[in-house]
Amino acid sequence: MTDSPEAIRADIERTRETLGSDVDALADKVTPSKIVERQKNKVHSAVNGLRDRLMGAAGDTAHGASDLAHGVADGVHGVAHGATAKAKGNPLAVGLVAFGVGLVVASLIPPTRAERDAAQAAKEKAQPLVDGAKDVAQEIADDLREPAADAAAAVKDRASEAVEHVKEESASASETVRDHAQQAGEHVRDA
Repeated sequence: MTDSPEAIRADIERTRETLGSDVDALADKVTPSKIVERQKNKVHSAVNGLRDRLMGAAGDTAHGASDLAHGVADGVHGVAHGATAKAKGNPLAVGLVAFGVGLVVASLIPPTRAERDAAQAAKEKAQPLVDGAKDVAQEIADDLREPAADAAAAVKDRASEAVEHVKEESASASETVRDHAQQAGEHVRDA
């Protein structure tokens, strides 16, 4: 190895670039959002593979459904196990991964008739509250419109008064400066 400054600088720069790319790769690997994304993709791949197998074996529907259920369960277990191993010592990452897995699994399960009926009933019961909230918001807006206009007019009046005051003060100051200049000019002539 040479001891020339150029060679040392080049070596330092190569080391810096390598270290920078290693740090970027490590940060990408341990970022909770990236972990969740990778695990979500694994689950989607597992489900898609199982769906394809199920569609290929249309004659044996019961067996395909069982495979799908086992595959999803295995995929979720694998995701949870892999996420736990990757996020060891980082409870926030574990929580985010668990939340992501829950969202993925929940999105795979269609809503039941009872859930749809309950959602519709809740929507119908909440409609009067939504309408009432809209009415109250409109009343508040109407009630605030006049005070806001009054406040804006008051600010405009105050600004006009301030402008007049500044004009008067500047005229007065200008007159005072003129008088002082005139007196100084007279004093210089007399001297």
